[in-house]
Amino acid sequence: MSRTKLKKFKKLKDMPHVIQPSHEELLKDNFSLKGKWRDTFNNNNPIVLELGCGKGEYTIALSKMFPEYNYVAIDIKGSRLYSGAEIVNLEKIQNVIFIRAQIEYLESLFTKDEIHEIWIPFPDPQIKYQRRKKRLTGLNFLQIYKQVLKKNGVIHLKTDSMFLYGYTLGLLETGPYKIIKNSMDIYHINSSIDKRLKIKTHYEKMFLDKNKLITYLAFSFL
Repeated sequence: MSRTKLKKFKKLKDMPHVIQPSHEELLKDNFSLKGKWRDTFNNNNPIVLELGCGKGEYTIALSKMFPEYNYVAIDIKGSRLYSGAEIVNLEKIQNVIFIRAQIEYLESLFTKDEIHEIWIPFPDPQIKYQRRKKRLTGLNFLQIYKQVLKKNGVIHLKTDSMFLYGYTLGLLETGPYKIIKNSMDIYHINSSIDKRLKIKTHYEKMFLDKNKLITYLAFSFL
């Protein structure tokens, strides 16, 4: 591991808005903040969750647009989290917390109905068949989301991957889900666009430069 990464990991430990649960806490389901996130944020504002947040660009932008919400951004890559955590630290943003953990352990991090909505912007589509269980909109993950998401809570998928878009849409159309919004090209088909979808991460800008279509699905559980 490079010295730069080691320095970042060391700094992460000292950042109050970065939480790194131990593997034991997650496995044994004894994470101390589970069910107590309102106390952590010191308010009763709804909690918005971003999965696979990377550098936290989407979460940080949302937190500034809608400060009446609390935001929790999750990623397993500490070096990526560091970039977003440093911005939150420097700008003294009070409604964002980063968690370094695997998304598979969401039920160990949050209790039932604790999450208001979920954002999944530009996840790895995991195209190979042997990686299908890693797709963040696969049936195994959807069942996990259902346990922590409040009734009628919305899941947002924004992706450049036509494969992941089509795969997810197929699941939604044949299962107990309600499709709220469906667009194959959010910037050109729609005459008006939700300002939350105008947030552009570093990777999205790269995709747009390559003339890739950006797709969007918003859905909830029936």
